[in-house]
Amino acid sequence: MGTIRIIEHISLDGVIQAPGGPDEDRDGGFAHGGWSAPFADPAAGEAIVAAHGEGFDLLLGRRTYDIFAGYWPNQSNAMADGLNAATKFVATHEPGTLAWGPAEGLGRDIVAGIRAARDRGGPDMIVWGSSTLAPVLLEHGLADEVLLLVCPVLLGAGKRLFPAGAPPRGLALVATRAAASGVLINTYRPDGPLRTGSFDDLAAG
Repeated sequence: MGTIRIIEHISLDGVIQAPGGPDEDRDGGFAHGGWSAPFADPAAGEAIVAAHGEGFDLLLGRRTYDIFAGYWPNQSNAMADGLNAATKFVATHEPGTLAWGPAEGLGRDIVAGIRAARDRGGPDMIVWGSSTLAPVLLEHGLADEVLLLVCPVLLGAGKRLFPAGAPPRGLALVATRAAASGVLINTYRPDGPLRTGSFDDLAAG
């Protein structure tokens, strides 16, 4: 059973939409595409390569799948080779239109489809983008690790990794590194239910 690992470029206010280019995803009139590009950094690149590992599958929402399908088959580098060769498990209502293969739809029950794909015993599954899919993974205890490349920008609007209504959860910070560009490379693992307390209790102790 492989690990399910979420990887995201994310702004300080939680936006993950269109980090790579102006026309990557203009949904909702988003006008700041390419916001992570100025912070490209060798340390961040190394972290991404390490998180993918030697071999991996992709777990994607339909929008992210379509963005990747329009870009990566036209690239020639080690990252492109890995993404193009990976099996793509896609949350979609139209599995017959998945031309960038190998690819499979997750079925009508997305959670059951993810569990079935994970339980095949294949390589780790990597989630990029997919703002509607990542919260589902966390809600149902299916995400094993979250790698956030936190860029020092505020975007004000856009698709967020953790939208309003996301279920409360605890996350443990297991590794962190600051890149020279200002990007924080933070690795988290799920840490059970949200814990609360009171500063009054701490003062009394």
